[in-house]
Amino acid sequence: MAGATEHTQRWKTAAILLVVVALVALANTPLVTWIFFGVVYAIALREAMDLFRVADRAVYLYGAAIWVLAPFYPHPTDLVFAATLIQGGILAYRRRLEIRSLFPILYPTVGMLFLWMLYREYGMSSLLWILVIVALTDVGAYYTGRTLGKTPFSPTSPKKTREGVYGGVLLGTLGGFFLMLGHHNLFLNALVIAFAASVAAIFGDLFESYLKREAGVKDSGTILPGHGGVLDRIDGYLFAAVALYVLLKLTGS
Repeated sequence: MAGATEHTQRWKTAAILLVVVALVALANTPLVTWIFFGVVYAIALREAMDLFRVADRAVYLYGAAIWVLAPFYPHPTDLVFAATLIQGGILAYRRRLEIRSLFPILYPTVGMLFLWMLYREYGMSSLLWILVIVALTDVGAYYTGRTLGKTPFSPTSPKKTREGVYGGVLLGTLGGFFLMLGHHNLFLNALVIAFAASVAAIFGDLFESYLKREAGVKDSGTILPGHGGVLDRIDGYLFAAVALYVLLKLTGS
C-alpha cells in the first residue's frame, strides 16, 4: 500500500511539473523563463548547501547577485569566477580554510547559468532539445537497466548498470539527433552533440548521487513528493546544458 501511494504521488508531482514547464514554454518570454529558472536555482542552491554542509549565508548573496546580473551581462559565467575570487579572498582574510563554501557557487550555479544562456542565445527550442535528451536518457537507462542490467557501472551508484547506461545514452542520442536535425547548420553535428549531452546527463546524475552518498541522505530534499528535491530532478540537466552549449558554440550552430 505504501509503495502504491508513493507511486501515485510520484505521478501527480510529475504531472504538475509537466504543466508548469509547458506553461513556461508557451509563454516563451525572457522574463518568465528567467523567473522560473531563478526559483529552481534558489531551491537547488539551498539543497546543494545542505549536501555540501555549508552554513555560510553569504553564498545566498552571491547566488542572488549572479542571477540578478545574468540577464544583463554578456557572459554570465564570468560572474561565477568573480564570486569565487571574492569568497576566496574573504576566506584568506579570515584565515578560515572553509573551502566547502566555494562549492555551491560552482554547483548548481554554473549549470543553471548555462541553461539560461542556452535559452538566451538559442531560444526555447534548445531547452526542448535538452529536455528530450535528458528525459530519454533517464527512461532508457531505467528500463534497459531493469531488463538487461547485470554489470555495475560505478560504486558511486550501485543500482546503475553499464547496460542501462548504454541503453540510456543510445535512446537519448537518437531522440536528440532527430529533434535537432531541422536546426540550421546542424545536420552534420546533431549526432555528436546529442551523444555528448546524453553522456553528460549520465554523469550529472552520478555526480549528485555521489554528493548524496557523501552526505548520507537518500534525496537532496523533500519539496517534490515522490521525487525528492529539485536537484534530484535537474542533476542531469546541469551537466548536459554545459555540453550542449559548448558544442553548439564550437560547431557554430
